[in-house]
Amino acid sequence: MPTPEHLNPPGLFHLPGFSQIVVTSGGRTAHIAGQGAFDEKMNLIGKGDLHAQTVQAFRNLRTALAGLGVGPERVVSSTMYVVDLDDERAATFVRAMNEALDGQPFPPNASTLVGVTRLGMAGMLVEISAVAVID
Repeated sequence: MPTPEHLNPPGLFHLPGFSQIVVTSGGRTAHIAGQGAFDEKMNLIGKGDLHAQTVQAFRNLRTALAGLGVGPERVVSSTMYVVDLDDERAATFVRAMNEALDGQPFPPNASTLVGVTRLGMAGMLVEISAVAVID
């Protein structure tokens, strides 16, 4: 499997855990549906707790990737939605993202963080969709 190339060209800002551009040469990609903070029985984990929901959503994304036989390092693009996003909630989200995978940060990818007023089900505070290169 080719390794995605992470680029942050001069003239664009650089942040840890974020890539302005991800280049791949793989042929097979997976488009992963938005992952919220649900367990396998569709119970919402961390009701009212953005940190707990973010951790669970990233763990669910990792589980989806494992079902494809790959890990989070294969994610090349993601869109992350947070209800009522402000500076404090963004900081909470980033903290949770950076410890979601057994204390390890989610690998960098070309990501977008979007504030929304509501998600698909009542009580959801976060949802993460992703594109991963499989081979």
